[in-house]
Amino acid sequence: MDATMIDRLVIRKASETDVPVLLSLIRELADYEHLSHECVATEELIKDILFGDGVNAEAMVAEYDGTPVGFALFFHNFSTFLGKRGIYIEDVFVKPDFRRKGIGRALLMHIVRLAKERKCGRVEWCVLDWNEPAITFYKGIGAKPLDEWTVFRLSGDALQKLGEESL
Repeated sequence: MDATMIDRLVIRKASETDVPVLLSLIRELADYEHLSHECVATEELIKDILFGDGVNAEAMVAEYDGTPVGFALFFHNFSTFLGKRGIYIEDVFVKPDFRRKGIGRALLMHIVRLAKERKCGRVEWCVLDWNEPAITFYKGIGAKPLDEWTVFRLSGDALQKLGEESL
């Protein structure tokens, strides 16, 4: 990132007033990932998870010349093997017109610095297997794909059904 870009970029912790912007960026991300049909988040849900009782996640906003152009949303997880907390990045998104300018890297670096401050053992995230630009970028910063792991998910009807079964 050149010096001019750095002077015009701010990475900051999201505030409650950012909720509409965050939701808009989340919807743009869902559209980019061809998953708009799964994006049912509302301002109320985002506000509650980021700023309500028992906060479970954090978000950073990237602003370029005062305009929000990206975000990262993350939360703590835990490694029993390391005996330390980690940070799991749920989403990093930069608007298409602002990509390849170092903004995604700046968001990641901000989270990595937080992980170091918080004495975390690792930072993890997932990427869609077709997203070659992201995969290339992640490998370029030294991240390693975990090919030996398969992500499983329970959601929707399957989550409800299992939750209703008796032990």
